[in-house]
Amino acid sequence: MRVDNRGRKVNRAEGQPHPGGKRVFQKKKVCRFCADKNLKPDYKDMRSTRQFISERGKITPRRITGNCAKHQRDVAIAIKRARVLAILPYTTVAV
Repeated sequence: MRVDNRGRKVNRAEGQPHPGGKRVFQKKKVCRFCADKNLKPDYKDMRSTRQFISERGKITPRRITGNCAKHQRDVAIAIKRARVLAILPYTTVAV
């Protein structure tokens, strides 16, 4: 194996790029708040805000949830308000 000028591993016999270099593209996620105009991020609704935090209590990033920038900011504010009011935990205990 050798490395070409782009940093990819190349098999000398075949001259083909390494098979691990392929990228897989996923379907773009749609913001659920933009799709349903009646739905809004609410700090009092624990069921909906729980969908946007991980098992460890961290806010899930936008690239994973599929939210737009505006609604991701609203979700983050709602989660932070719920934490202050002790509706949601700041972190969970790791065992």
